[in-house]
Amino acid sequence: MTKDPTLQEILVALSFALDLTEGAVPGHAIRCSLLGMRIALEAGVSRYDLPDLYHASLLKDVGCSSNSARFCAIVGGDDRAIKAGAKLSDWTKSIQDPATMKMLWKEVLPGAPAWRKAARLARMAITQQTNNRQVIEIRCDRGATIVRKLGLPNPVVLGVRHLDEHWDGGGYPDGLKKHDIPLISRLMLVAQHLDAFGMERGEQAAIDSLKERAGRWYDPSLVRAAQSLHKRDWLFQHCRASDPIEQAKAAILQAHPGGQTILSAPDIDNLCETFAWVVDAKSPFTFRHSVGVMDAAMAIGNTLGLSPQRMQVLRRAALLHDVGKLGISNTILDKPTRLTDEEFTLVKSHPRMSQEILGHIDAFQEIAVLAGEHHEKLDGSGYPNRLRAEDLSLESRLLAVADIYGALSEDRPYRAGLSPAQIQGIMDRDIPMKLDPVCYDALRSVMDDLAAANRTIQHIPDTSWSPEQGAYTDNYSEAYI
Repeated sequence: MTKDPTLQEILVALSFALDLTEGAVPGHAIRCSLLGMRIALEAGVSRYDLPDLYHASLLKDVGCSSNSARFCAIVGGDDRAIKAGAKLSDWTKSIQDPATMKMLWKEVLPGAPAWRKAARLARMAITQQTNNRQVIEIRCDRGATIVRKLGLPNPVVLGVRHLDEHWDGGGYPDGLKKHDIPLISRLMLVAQHLDAFGMERGEQAAIDSLKERAGRWYDPSLVRAAQSLHKRDWLFQHCRASDPIEQAKAAILQAHPGGQTILSAPDIDNLCETFAWVVDAKSPFTFRHSVGVMDAAMAIGNTLGLSPQRMQVLRRAALLHDVGKLGISNTILDKPTRLTDEEFTLVKSHPRMSQEILGHIDAFQEIAVLAGEHHEKLDGSGYPNRLRAEDLSLESRLLAVADIYGALSEDRPYRAGLSPAQIQGIMDRDIPMKLDPVCYDALRSVMDDLAAANRTIQHIPDTSWSPEQGAYTDNYSEAYI
């Protein structure tokens, strides 16, 4: 019998999805958590603060999907590549910094003539400070909102919100200085630097560049603690580029300082719903896709008389089915014209990524399979594994129908959302060869109700950070409009 999942197991697994959003080497958040806790202990941080640091490190990038579309609008290139490159450059200096310019020249408007690249870079130089503040504030505020929704304590919320503050006051979102920056934020920023540089350029380069930014970006006392650990060859244990990722995963699951937290069914549902927000925030055209697919799947399942146990599995799979899309650039997701064969091949990889991420959770194995099969078709023409009718469960068939309905009913870069009559005209052609006719008939019986409910949703209500009030207020997130 599969044991109940713990909070730590789910956060470790879903951190792999957050790594995708940032274009990071898989396991980035896990390694940051290990590095941060080691530095904290070396620096004499109270053990009472370690559980908050543990959870904050795994969730530090939870707001990053919300600024992906804005990154693409600014640079005209792959948001994931730009984010990964930014971690290796000193973006607080002028955009003319040689290392930054080399990275940007490669990633900005790829394939465009040199004059267009130069013009875009000149515009970016003029608006650099505004752009930096904007994309980081989106990430920080959204991240804090999501952590709060997960029910984690305020030090975790504040730690995530102030991740990008710098020791000298040159960071964002609030320009905090020195010890005004939450300790968790200072630790995570150092750990993030060490992992990004360590994976790409080696341990010594990570330490050397950390020392160069001590007193500007980083708390000097934490830099000294990291140096001390490195001299004793303990800092990067299980965190080297050559170390199997399963070693880091096993180490972090064993390292939780407060013990494992068993979750109730409502807690698990809340986690799934919250990460659906993260996925849907990737593109303004999917602002409620996962929730919409869940609504359709639940309506179909109820019509077919599925048991409460099957409905629970289906609901969670619907909410998390697209988690692998965090690994697809917004240059593809938001493209207003036809995808190239290469781009479509990348899109077709997302169900497999969803299955791999969710497969890290023992209790989610069936959910992982359903997420991995939501683009399969009965005649074997689907992807990624070209499965056929005999290979697909009722729930997989149902989720495929719900996903297609959701996509057709929503606005896309190349068209407006379609009416129920238009959707039926398209989906009818795939019955019964590609889509299950029983699931489709159930959908048709509730389609008008789903469409009516969808018309009432103009924006997604959100619980957003209000720095002036020091509290949370009900607003509408601009990332979703």
